[in-house]
Amino acid sequence: MEWLEYENEAYAKGYSAVCGVDEAGRGPLAGPVCAAAVILPQNTVIDGVNDSKKLSEKKREALFDVIKSKAISYCVSYASVEEIESMNILNATMLAMQRAVAGLDVKADYAMIDGNKVLDLNIDCESIVKGDAKSMSIACASILAKVSRDRLLYEYAEKYPEYHFEKHKGYGTALHREMLQKYGPCPIHRISFLGKIIKNETDTAT
Repeated sequence: MEWLEYENEAYAKGYSAVCGVDEAGRGPLAGPVCAAAVILPQNTVIDGVNDSKKLSEKKREALFDVIKSKAISYCVSYASVEEIESMNILNATMLAMQRAVAGLDVKADYAMIDGNKVLDLNIDCESIVKGDAKSMSIACASILAKVSRDRLLYEYAEKYPEYHFEKHKGYGTALHREMLQKYGPCPIHRISFLGKIIKNETDTAT
C-alpha cells in the first residue's frame, strides 16, 4: 500500500504543511465526538499505523505517543453532547474537525479529510473516502482521535459507573442498552439518539 500517495500529491502541488483529519465517536449513544488533525514530516511512515478500527486498544495506545512525538504538529478537539443535540451529529463532527485544524500549532495549508465531505476551512482541502486506510496522516489522526475519546470515556465511567462506559465507550451495545433501560439517560447521553430505546422502555412498562 502507498501510504503517502495523497500527501505526496499535495506536496508536489506546492503545499508545505499537509494535515490529515479524522474523527471518532459519531455513532455512540453518549459522549462527545472527537476529531484530530496531524501534520507529519514529509515521507514519514510510522510502523504499525493503520485505520484505528483495525488496531487493538493496546496497539492504539502504544502508537499514540509515537505519533505525537513524530508529528510536526497535532491537535485533538471535541464537539460536545450539547452541540451534537443542537446542530446534529454531522455538523457537530465537522465542527470538531474544524477546531482540530484551527488548533494546530503549525498552521496547515492543505487538509485531507476522511470521508466524503470537505470542511469549510480557510485553506484548500480534499475529502478521501476511507482515508484512514489510505493516508498515513489521516490514519494517525484516527488513532489520536480514538485514543483521546476512549480515555475521556474512562473518566466518564468513574463519574457514572452504573453505565459501564469503560466497556462500550458509549456505543449501543446490549450492555449499554440494558443499563439505559434500567437507569435512564445520564447527562452525557445524546437524547436524540435514544428514541427507540426510550420508546421500547415505555412500551414495556405499559
